[in-house]
Amino acid sequence: MELEEKQALTWEAFVQGPVVNFFSEYGLEKLTVDDGNGNKAKLAKLKDCGIKIESSSTTTI
Repeated sequence: MELEEKQALTWEAFVQGPVVNFFSEYGLEKLTVDDGNGNKAKLAKLKDCGIKIESSSTTTI
């Protein structure tokens, strides 16, 4: 990915893309991600093999 494309990636897109891929690839049960700027996400594996994502983000204007 080019630098401009990486910068344009929103928190939600990051969580639902690379983070979900990492979570699935390594067969994790739970994962918490925090970028240190108020954006947080919790992923958990469901019994039906789905993934539950709880995400919050902070925007400063």
